[in-house]
Amino acid sequence: MRANSTGDMKRSLCARAANLLTAWWLVTLPSPGVAQIRVVPENGALPDARLGELKDLNGYFPFDVPATAEQWQQRSVEVRRRVQVALGLWPPPTKTPLNAVVHGRRDMGDYTIEKVYFESMPGFFVTGNLYRPKSVKGKVPGVLCPHGHWSQGRFTDAGVDRVRKQIVNGEERFESGGRSPLQSRCVQLARMGCVVFHYDMIGYADSRQLSFDLVHRFGKQRPALISTEAWGLFSPQAESHLQSVMGLQTWNSIRSLDFLLSLPEVDPRRLAVTGASGGGTQTFILAAVDPRVALAMPCVMVSTAMQGGCTCENASLLRIGTGNVEIAGLFAPKPLGLTAANDWTREMSTKGFPQLKQLYQKLGAPNNVMLASLTHFGHNYNYVSRARMYAWFNRHLELGWKEPIVEEDYRRLSPEEMTVWDEAHPAPPGGEAFEKELLQQWRADVESQLEKLARGSDSDFAAYRRLVHEGLQIVLNGVVPQDASEFTFDETVKQDQGALVIGGILKHRPSGAANPVLFVLPKDWNGTVAIWVTGRGKAGVPEAMARKLVEQGVSLATIDLFQQGEYLPEGTAELEQQRKVKNPREAACYTYGYNDAVAARRVQDILRFIGFVKTHKRTPRQVWLIGTRGGGHLAAAARALAADAVDRTCIDTSGFRFLQVDSIRHPDFLPGGSRYGDLPGMLAQIAPHRLWIAGEGDALPKIVQQAYQRSGASNQLTLEPSRENVDQAAVAWLLGSD
Repeated sequence: MRANSTGDMKRSLCARAANLLTAWWLVTLPSPGVAQIRVVPENGALPDARLGELKDLNGYFPFDVPATAEQWQQRSVEVRRRVQVALGLWPPPTKTPLNAVVHGRRDMGDYTIEKVYFESMPGFFVTGNLYRPKSVKGKVPGVLCPHGHWSQGRFTDAGVDRVRKQIVNGEERFESGGRSPLQSRCVQLARMGCVVFHYDMIGYADSRQLSFDLVHRFGKQRPALISTEAWGLFSPQAESHLQSVMGLQTWNSIRSLDFLLSLPEVDPRRLAVTGASGGGTQTFILAAVDPRVALAMPCVMVSTAMQGGCTCENASLLRIGTGNVEIAGLFAPKPLGLTAANDWTREMSTKGFPQLKQLYQKLGAPNNVMLASLTHFGHNYNYVSRARMYAWFNRHLELGWKEPIVEEDYRRLSPEEMTVWDEAHPAPPGGEAFEKELLQQWRADVESQLEKLARGSDSDFAAYRRLVHEGLQIVLNGVVPQDASEFTFDETVKQDQGALVIGGILKHRPSGAANPVLFVLPKDWNGTVAIWVTGRGKAGVPEAMARKLVEQGVSLATIDLFQQGEYLPEGTAELEQQRKVKNPREAACYTYGYNDAVAARRVQDILRFIGFVKTHKRTPRQVWLIGTRGGGHLAAAARALAADAVDRTCIDTSGFRFLQVDSIRHPDFLPGGSRYGDLPGMLAQIAPHRLWIAGEGDALPKIVQQAYQRSGASNQLTLEPSRENVDQAAVAWLLGSD
């Protein structure tokens, strides 16, 4: 072992250097660490799979179809919840009045075009054009048409030269209509009898309250918009609250469905959505989260390869353990059409689509999924692809058109004819001040919803607990394992000195984790195991208090969490910053949309350690969890998901809040960490179990008190107001508690 000591004690230990495992629990050391024993063999490397290369948007994302329809139902709930949480839609923002304005009606012969704007959130506007058939009898289908990253978006114009080449190549049919494939599909669908809303991606065309460069080209963090009071998009605080461009864009799509349904002629049973590229992303994401969509066709986007390169297509937490093919599969068994081209979707016919076909077969709807593999064309939503879409929509929306459906020419409108803003309808303000105000409004709305549930009826309070628990399950991505066979323990240290010291590498096969751990087992064990977590791993556990526990018959268990302790080069006390993927843009979504943050992985380690202790052949009578010395917030987060697996918990928060983390590279940065009440919200989930809290001053957070009162367990909650001898006070409470 290594010991930091002085004088006679140091000389005494050196004299016994041949026996590295001395009876350290019987010796009083001035060092703050009990577990200076190294369990990783000298010159050995930890076989932890998580130390390998990070996954990014260009990885491989296969879809493994569950064996049964019942298993898929369970899996689909998990993946759908991940999408909802990642996009800030769990809970969703409050649906406020749209205050829709429809103006500038233009008669195009057999259809009309109007200009539309409405508020998806107060002061935040969705803009677009509404295409309606001239002759409407009864209820007709409503179709949303989100666009992708075409230059100028809704106003795009391919130009004469390019469209002529496309006509020669068989990609387009008409010069005028081919210059805007976006307008073309809206016109044809309106002619087929659908009401079509063609709306702007944020930052394009008339949607400029948040700029194009911010939304789609963000590259570098903005120090002036990193603050705990008011912040901007892509900041640590925005990520901590799961506020993203992709979330806002998805909310705009949801509110666009609301707008369509506000039109008296739209049939609520026949709502469809289609878009290509980035518009394809919006299509399958909306179809995954909004049950009102009855038919979807995302084009040239869904694949097992590249998942979406823009910041508007990525969000922290979104694709951890899943990918676009599986997310698209959430729409099953409803009709789903896809196209592939000579781009990242080129292998879809052999990788991705067969699995979707298999899923639809299991769900009894094999004819409800279709792939048009048009790999002789580049990335597109050209006339050939649109023709496949018209036939798919004709069939499933019951439009009654004779096939084949041939797209006819039309008069393409100019940007000046389509824009919704004019002197009578001035554009709303935008910029950084608006950006900060919008995010604070979003934050306040979520907090108001949670607070209302927490102080409501008993059923409301139960709903609050479930909502937060389900949200934290996604944020932290961890559970307490129930199966001992998931673990192996490679023992590297064992010494009997009155109490048995055992150290080694704890491996968890499903996750690939391999943590250095240490156990101190008293001769007369009372059946209790105390798991102690610190900010420095094993080395941070205070020696005197550890010895106190062992003397009272309690087994001590401690661990180096991911990238703590023996994960680090010798002499390195703490991890300085998290790794990131190779993408040079400083947007958290590119790393944490595909990989768990370090804080989440450390919480997962704690949950697995609890599971290992609980499922060991010598099953403990009680498990205690202690989190101090920089480990309190991690222990609290783990305990929030541990349910009945832990009997008593001691947490020294040191006043920590995830909101205060000021860098997306900081080891404590946790996407979603503040979304559900920050650390107090996690502590509230521990009720009604015994909990001792230090580090919060003279008063407990309101939500923690409220949770224990509502659970009828106020007597199970203890506040330690002093900041002196916190470890001693925690151990005294544990040993003195009935």
